[in-house]
Amino acid sequence: MFKRWKNLRRRSSSKTEPQFPTVSLTNSMPAHVAIIMDGNGRWATKRGLPRTLGHREGVNKVREVTREAARLGIKVLTLYAFSTENWKRPEEEVGFLMNLLEESLNNEIEELHKNNVVVRVSGRIHELPSALREGFHGAEEKTRHNTGLILNIALNYGGRAEIVDAARRIAAMAREGKVAVEEIDEELFSRYLYTAGLPDPDLLIRPSGEMRLSNFLLWQSAYAELYMTPVLWPDFGPADLREAIQAFQKRQRRFGGLGV
Repeated sequence: MFKRWKNLRRRSSSKTEPQFPTVSLTNSMPAHVAIIMDGNGRWATKRGLPRTLGHREGVNKVREVTREAARLGIKVLTLYAFSTENWKRPEEEVGFLMNLLEESLNNEIEELHKNNVVVRVSGRIHELPSALREGFHGAEEKTRHNTGLILNIALNYGGRAEIVDAARRIAAMAREGKVAVEEIDEELFSRYLYTAGLPDPDLLIRPSGEMRLSNFLLWQSAYAELYMTPVLWPDFGPADLREAIQAFQKRQRRFGGLGV
């Protein structure tokens, strides 16, 4: 995903940096940005190309956007890579996506580790092909003690499935007497989600022009700022990320209160 990735902290060249929207590197910077990577197939179809080429181009954007997120000081970047509903796609396309994910991980894990990135996976990982599952477990273990950007890949992920899985785990603990029903609150419930230990997303970005969450981070996005853009994911780059953050920084977050 991040082949030939240079130092994460290196500034953009003088030729490109002025073209990017200006964002404030202050406490209004979102700590956690989540992105629904949508539009790969449409991007390819519009150009008369196979959908698989759209997916490959989407991988290139993962590299660019992750590099920019790290440069801006974002703490967590969650990318929606494959949903529980994506298994409904043609078998050939699903197989290609699984192989592409495995290939990208194998090619890039050393660079990610070198640049202090923490790799994390959220979803029903046990249902993935064994080679891909083992590859991501290895990546998590290898980068566990890094201290930089947390790259959280939502893989075989579904928001409803996540809530159901959390409820099952808590119910099992209650049945065994390890937790009392009265102890179950939002904080406890959050500890049993796939994203346990991560802050809720501050900013959720949806490329491709669609206006829905598509079963992504349903619990965690209760107070996330939503940013929708018609740009298809393979065309979404660092400048688009900055535009989304710039829009975020202009909003007043009240969390149910009156604000100031």
